[in-house]
Amino acid sequence: MPMTFFTSKTTPLYSKQWTPDTTGQYAGTCIFLIFLATIFRGLLAFKAVKENAWFDAEFNRRYVKVAGKPTKSESISKDPDSKRMVLTENGVEEDVMVVKKRDMDARPWRITTDPLRAAMDTVIAGVGYLLMLAVMTMNVGYFLSVLGGVFLGSLAVGRYSTSNQVVH
Repeated sequence: MPMTFFTSKTTPLYSKQWTPDTTGQYAGTCIFLIFLATIFRGLLAFKAVKENAWFDAEFNRRYVKVAGKPTKSESISKDPDSKRMVLTENGVEEDVMVVKKRDMDARPWRITTDPLRAAMDTVIAGVGYLLMLAVMTMNVGYFLSVLGGVFLGSLAVGRYSTSNQVVH
C-alpha cells in the first residue's frame, strides 16, 4: 500500500470484494463514504441532543422525602453559597433561592440512560473507525469524499452539536 496520496479508481475499501472495477462503481463507493460521513456527523449531533435532554431531566427530577434526612429545600437554605432574593413582576412577588454549585460531581449511573449512551458511543466509534480506514487507503477520492460528508453533515446538523465536542 502506498504511503502517499494517489488517484486510482480500483482501490479496495474494507475488503478485496469491495474493489471498484469501473468509474461508476468508484463513484458509488465515494457516494457511500459521503453518506457514511454525513451519518457520522448526524450521530454526533444526536448524541449531543440526547446528552442535553438527559442533563435537563437530571435537574427536573422529583425528590422523595426520606425519614430523618432534610428535604432539598432545607439543604439549599442551609447552603452558604445560596442567596435569598425576591423577584417581582406585575406586582407578584416570588421568594427564590439562587444556588451556585461549588464543584463538579459525577452524575449518578442510571439504567435508563447509561446503556444507551454506551451503545451510541460504540456506534459512533465504529463509524469513525470505518471512515478512518477509508482515509488510510490514501486514495484522494475516498479522502475528499469523507471530508465532503463531514462538511454536509456539519452543514445539516452541526448546530445541534455541543461546542466542546472535538472529533477528528
